[in-house]
Amino acid sequence: MAHGRTGSFGKIGLALGGGAARGWAHIGVIRALEQAGIVPDIIAGTSIGAVVGGCRAAGRLDELEGFVRDLTRRKVFGYLDINLAGSGLITGQKVVERLEGHLQNVSMEALRPRFVAVATEIGTGNEIWLSRGTLVEAMRASYAIPGIFKPVRIDNRWLFDGALVNPVPVSVCRALGARYVIAVNLNSDLCGRGTVVTDQHTLDAPPPESLSIAAASGRAARKLIQRQLFGGGDSGPGISTVMVDAFNIVQDRIARSRLAGDPPDAIINPRLAGIGLFDFHRADELIHRGMIAALREVDDVRRELNARRSNGHDTAAYA
Repeated sequence: MAHGRTGSFGKIGLALGGGAARGWAHIGVIRALEQAGIVPDIIAGTSIGAVVGGCRAAGRLDELEGFVRDLTRRKVFGYLDINLAGSGLITGQKVVERLEGHLQNVSMEALRPRFVAVATEIGTGNEIWLSRGTLVEAMRASYAIPGIFKPVRIDNRWLFDGALVNPVPVSVCRALGARYVIAVNLNSDLCGRGTVVTDQHTLDAPPPESLSIAAASGRAARKLIQRQLFGGGDSGPGISTVMVDAFNIVQDRIARSRLAGDPPDAIINPRLAGIGLFDFHRADELIHRGMIAALREVDDVRRELNARRSNGHDTAAYA
């Protein structure tokens, strides 16, 4: 049985890609791999991949899975603390508070397996690998979709979503010493044919109490903002859908280019067509799809790892 901590075939890296709500599929992938004895020594995550990967590295995957399986559409909207005056439509403070409830003061330096979150620096476009400091801050920076979530300031840098530069961070795993890298691409069957999947039909208008708008703004203002953010009727997709869909297309093109230039040893492509970027309430289905996708690849991965162990060509590097 292959196992990432035996050291007999070198370190195993797990690269978890971005994809908003589709990222709950990462939970199923990790479950299936680890049930098969394939345990990563290194995890690199971008965007939602950083959230799931960070929770796994911190030993909090059970808590994350319990939380996401309990989400309903109403609860999801309750976490959208809308901010009309800042640099993002959503402040994200409610999400942060929930993460800190389980991960408060968790230091990235202490994580085993080793974990890195990928973010992008505003202004320079530099790819930033976050491996020190508090885990929650690194997660926030990695998933801060431009225009949707507020950017995060770390070490005098303003950071947002790492999917702009490295959507499926295979290269990070390689740089940290992984000799066998498993990548999880959440967008392979969504943009691969050049299609655009919009989400306006998956979003019901949120209940008024979930929007953080002053009561004085009135009902008419609330409805206007809801239409602008989430779309509805014949007005077409809302601002958030347009922004995230555009971001998703860019992410897909970058991912295909980077994976071609630095291919993983194995790639898991969950079949997620029909699941919207904001369908966070569909965790049961997403986790199941992730698990099924991983199970399709498990036998091949174990065969390759066992072959490397038998050949012994990785052993010297980690003797």
